[in-house]
Amino acid sequence: MQRKISISFAAALLGACLLWTSCGKDPQPENGGNNKPEPGEASYELTVPQVSEITVNSAKVSSTTDLKNISKKGFVYSTKSNPTISSSRQMCEGDAFSLTLEGLSSGTTYYVRAYVLADSKTYYSEQNSFQTESSGDLSDYKAPSYADDYRSISGWENRASWNLANVHDPTVFLADDGYYYMYQTDASFGNAHDGHGHFHGRRSKNLIDWEYLGGTMTSVPSWVLEKSNEFRAGMGLGKVTEPQYGYWAPSARKVSVNGKTIYRMYYSIVMDNYIGNGKPASTAFDGTWTERAFIGLMETENPADNGSWVDKGYVICSSSDRGLDYSRKSTSDWEGYFRFNAIDPSYIVTPEGKHWLIYGSWHSGIAAVELDPESGKVKAELPNPWGTEAEIAPYGKLIESRGGRWQGSEGPEVIYRNGYYYLFLAYDGLDVPYNTRVVRSANVDGPYVDINGSDATDLSQAYPIQTHPYAFADDRGWVGISHCAVFEDGKGNWFYASQARFPNSDTDSWAPNAVMLGHVRKIVWSEDGWPMVLPERYGAVPDLEISADEICGSWEHIDLSYAYAQQRTSQIMTFGEDGKISEGPWSGASWSFDPETRRISVSNGVTLYVERECDWEAKPRKASLVYVAHGNNKTYWGKKAK
Repeated sequence: MQRKISISFAAALLGACLLWTSCGKDPQPENGGNNKPEPGEASYELTVPQVSEITVNSAKVSSTTDLKNISKKGFVYSTKSNPTISSSRQMCEGDAFSLTLEGLSSGTTYYVRAYVLADSKTYYSEQNSFQTESSGDLSDYKAPSYADDYRSISGWENRASWNLANVHDPTVFLADDGYYYMYQTDASFGNAHDGHGHFHGRRSKNLIDWEYLGGTMTSVPSWVLEKSNEFRAGMGLGKVTEPQYGYWAPSARKVSVNGKTIYRMYYSIVMDNYIGNGKPASTAFDGTWTERAFIGLMETENPADNGSWVDKGYVICSSSDRGLDYSRKSTSDWEGYFRFNAIDPSYIVTPEGKHWLIYGSWHSGIAAVELDPESGKVKAELPNPWGTEAEIAPYGKLIESRGGRWQGSEGPEVIYRNGYYYLFLAYDGLDVPYNTRVVRSANVDGPYVDINGSDATDLSQAYPIQTHPYAFADDRGWVGISHCAVFEDGKGNWFYASQARFPNSDTDSWAPNAVMLGHVRKIVWSEDGWPMVLPERYGAVPDLEISADEICGSWEHIDLSYAYAQQRTSQIMTFGEDGKISEGPWSGASWSFDPETRRISVSNGVTLYVERECDWEAKPRKASLVYVAHGNNKTYWGKKAK
């Protein structure tokens, strides 16, 4: 792995070497203060600011340094990432390296860095971020401002401005440094990632503003081709000499191994070569399936250093229960050669300390296999990845299937909460129809069932639906919303992250469906323990009490029932002050609201769970109310009308 310049406070900390001007003004840093230290520069320490005593308009910040000959020191801060001394700043007096930032806006996210002027040079620490307290109302709420249509900044040269642009198949964890880290499949609008490494990362303190970090892997590990050719030799086949690779769908987690915190990333690498002749699949069809996929493992102790991931090698590969029969009739013959397709890993540690890998995509279903906690590799000895179903049993146990050899089920994500393992699944094609389902089990390796108690190993439609193509009024809406990451903030709040795409009806530019914007949504949990993903993206709206008076009025209501590749659109539904619904699909029903539970009870038997969230379709964006419900084997979304 390529590593960055090593300095004592970690490679992510940036220093700028700047000259002191003769007129006594502070030197202005080049490139926003993000110059790297020159090779051979002395090692120094300047710690990330610690933030405490946060109020509506102030926050205490402190840092430490071992730099000498200091002429000035203090803190720079801004609502934009990576502030410099040209941003707002406050200087420390005397020996103290702490102060209270004053005059801040309430309910606002700030980025802060320590800075030191020493020996005619300016040094910056890594940034921290914090959010001031709300003033107690929504008057000062500032909605996220980044554009959904990022095509004008989609190029690699604009990556510092991407935020959640060019996100595909995300995985997210909360690290010990307070950042959420997100990694993903190599996919971007216009293939902007190409040539810049693999399994790209970004991070955020607030789930809204994301700092782009770049690739974690510089090139394909040598073991992939070596392992492939080893298996091919065992099958009586020649070597692959022109491998074509794809880099897909990692799963990254913080774990404790032997009392030490490390971060693990399981990743997928596919080989797009024919099994028969080993040639790239772009060449003439040779009557065989394409090569098996591989799952590997990387580890780091410091995700802030994006170049610190160390490859740990092979974990598992695609396995076949058909012996050496890898033929197919045509390129449209989707009767998959593999029993389990080794892509789309999801990694979980059970409350008992057992480590499991859940993986699979399209080929026959999703598998669960136990891992050795210390090595992170498969616990059982793996035989050759071909043979009878019994012979390849160590490659995993089937826990979910839509039926058949080829099926629209992929992207498993497994979490544990309150006695259940929840398995989120991506259904159907990933362009327009992509939608998310969930099943659950008391055991990590099943049996999993849906909300109706139906067995997930032979289930064409699992309910409840979590996301689906949709559009609120006067907006193009979103499609392709799935292959999710599900994660918790350490305080009991759960979130759902995925890519989403523009619908094909968008005519602003070519291939609008290639736009892949990251969405983060909050999850609420039903009384009977099922997750429900909110209809609007997370916007850090102050969590103020909700009154019955606020429920009264018109709402945009969406019946999120399954319809292949179709956007579900909204209808107006009006909640009257008389406790009756006077307009919309539930017209005539009565309603009541409990402010303590934030639930609307409707006389048709549906309970709507209400939350404050951002209205992303409003111009300008603003705080609003939303609801979500499961009922009558359906999912419902709604938001207060503009």
